[in-house]
Amino acid sequence: MGLQDVIRFLLPREDHFYDFLEQQAKAAHNGAKALAKFTESGQTADEARAAVQKCEHEGDAIVHAMEEALAKTFVTPIDREDLQRLSSELDTVLDLMNGAIRACTMLGVEEATEPMKQLVKILVDCTHRIDGVMPKLRRHEYAEIVGAARELRKIEKDADTVYREAISSLFKDSTVDAKKLIREKTVLEDLENAVDQCDSIGDILANLAVKNG
Repeated sequence: MGLQDVIRFLLPREDHFYDFLEQQAKAAHNGAKALAKFTESGQTADEARAAVQKCEHEGDAIVHAMEEALAKTFVTPIDREDLQRLSSELDTVLDLMNGAIRACTMLGVEEATEPMKQLVKILVDCTHRIDGVMPKLRRHEYAEIVGAARELRKIEKDADTVYREAISSLFKDSTVDAKKLIREKTVLEDLENAVDQCDSIGDILANLAVKNG
């Protein structure tokens, strides 16, 4: 047992850091559901952007609260570097979702393509799983965390397939003009990167499970 572990054992833990992570996971899932209203429920890109941006601002506020708490706290329930990294990855998921819907409004994507719909559906699934698994970190349910991380890895591979096939189809279609190619490629990249971030969060959680289990 290292010195930091001994200190953690002897002093009270600041468990509100778990609250921050769980709130961020919830904000990410809400952002994904807001994004899905554009791809599945007929909302305009502008309407969806306002909803996603609201979630992103909520996420930013939680990040700032986490940073301020870290600066004032000596003993944390898990290593502060791990807390900061996990918080940053969750924030990036929301940033990428907001980037995707912002690209739709700026570049004139008025209706989601089928690959966009598939990626957003996957993103909703991923963030739902992260939202569900995050409280397990507080409860030290490490075996379930590792299992959830494996599932996220499988889902990310499905998203990668959707993305690669969509990009390949865009470039192979000689009737697609450059503007459409750029529009759709930009949105697809943000969505696929957001799913990648969810996989990265799963990896961090799995590493924490191994490290602290």
